[in-house]
Amino acid sequence: MKHPEYQYLDLLKDILKNGEKKPVWGNPGVFIKGVFGRQIRFDLSKGFPLLTTKKVFMRGITHELIWFLRGDSNIKYLVDNDVHIWDEWGYGRSKIKNLTQEQYIEKIKTDKKFAEKYGELGPIYGVQWRKWRAQNNKTIDQLGWVINKLKDPKQRFRKHLIVSAWNPAYIYEMAPSREKSVALPPCHTMFHFNVLGGKLHLQLYQRSADIFLGVPFNIASYSLLLLMVSQIVGIAPGDFVHTFGDVHTYSNHQEQIIEQLKRKPRPFPTVKLNPNIKNIDDFTIKDIEVVDYNPYPPIKGEVTVVGGF
Repeated sequence: MKHPEYQYLDLLKDILKNGEKKPVWGNPGVFIKGVFGRQIRFDLSKGFPLLTTKKVFMRGITHELIWFLRGDSNIKYLVDNDVHIWDEWGYGRSKIKNLTQEQYIEKIKTDKKFAEKYGELGPIYGVQWRKWRAQNNKTIDQLGWVINKLKDPKQRFRKHLIVSAWNPAYIYEMAPSREKSVALPPCHTMFHFNVLGGKLHLQLYQRSADIFLGVPFNIASYSLLLLMVSQIVGIAPGDFVHTFGDVHTYSNHQEQIIEQLKRKPRPFPTVKLNPNIKNIDDFTIKDIEVVDYNPYPPIKGEVTVVGGF
């Protein structure tokens, strides 16, 4: 049987072969090659889809997901846990010109008041998942609502168990002001739970996907979310389905991709969760263990910050 990681590797090849070149907004020195409308699928009963053809930063993925689940919008939690995947966005949004990014991050870590003022990213993923602002100042916990539906044997088979991060009131040109806007328009736009065959499945729609740097994170993050919710609601995990809009490579990642394609996938690891956790808000990184992960060495690539648009 073909290793499931080949779905990812084959998508890399598809983009290299069939992708259309497009410019990158705000970065004339870089271009993307992209295709539109692709899908991959991983059966979580057959291992946890943490890519093995390069080492993936699972500790960062886990902390980021916990940060989302907290409904947090300030990078201080991540910085305090030595996770720096959102640093560029926080620094850029702060508009601070008298500090380097490194100095900015150090002040986020050491100065609580500075962090409160300049560490905000706006209403990003976690806020939309857990604290969606509705009419009359009502706050909607979308994920909490879905979990409650899944816990109810009479409700869990409904077809509308969706969490959306796409809130036009906070997205760049549509936001009423810069202060109301989000640092990055949501790339992973919405996700949908479905119970079928006695298992809980999760499908992500991702409008924009950096296949080399971002997608390995997204696969692992939403697969972990599926495992967490499955435990909380008492339904065995099934498939994680990853549906893409614009999925692309960047021109400054080509050598790295060619190197990765030379590697043969190894067995996927497994993930063990603390079985005592019964509430989605109670997970910490200590409750999540990756077992038997044996990847190839990491392959580094430069983040193209404006690429998310």
